[in-house]
Amino acid sequence: MTDASKFIAIDGPAGSGKSSVSKEIARREGYGYLDTGAAYRALAWHVLDRGDDTADADAVRAAASAFPFSQGLDPDDRIVRVGDVDVTAAIREPRVSNAVSGVARVPEIRVQVNEMFRRIVAESEYPAVIVEGRDITTVVAPDAPVRILLTAAPEVRAARRAGELAGENAAVVAEALHKRDASDSTVVDFLNAAEGVDVVDSTELDFAQTIDAVLTVIAQRRDADRGA
Repeated sequence: MTDASKFIAIDGPAGSGKSSVSKEIARREGYGYLDTGAAYRALAWHVLDRGDDTADADAVRAAASAFPFSQGLDPDDRIVRVGDVDVTAAIREPRVSNAVSGVARVPEIRVQVNEMFRRIVAESEYPAVIVEGRDITTVVAPDAPVRILLTAAPEVRAARRAGELAGENAAVVAEALHKRDASDSTVVDFLNAAEGVDVVDSTELDFAQTIDAVLTVIAQRRDADRGA
């Protein structure tokens, strides 16, 4: 088992606030920040850039066999590259967002990418790395000292995401979130906390309150781990 002592694992559905919360806590505490979704997005971009379809599992495997991915852990300098190409902005484009689920559904890809996450964290110079995604608490680092499921009611998540996407219709955003959750949940359960995972429900919390709630869990769990 990979040593997961440097992991602060945070899972949650789309629109739960895990990215913005994780980045802010990393800034405050001097931690690294790893957005695992960026790796899947970058691989989806790589597949599309090769002229292939992410619905074709063989094409995804072929692209993954030559996937020169790199990502910065500084929460304020998170450049994502595939080879020498800066894809930081490109992986957020709708064509990639619409294709990424096809990549994430391939079991071998998840194994390969998860190993890459463990290596990135192990080799980092940060005292801890906040790693957020879908299955960090259960698959990537199930033995991490801090494991948190950050969630919120579906309508709240949709409203927040619509607010981030200026000009987008809230109903359209809500439908997109529902489809993404439904698709991704066939691969991994990120809506229910596994045993030993702390839940932070931000439905009734603002951003500052959510930060405080997550920081409290981190402090309690890390103190308990040091005292064990």
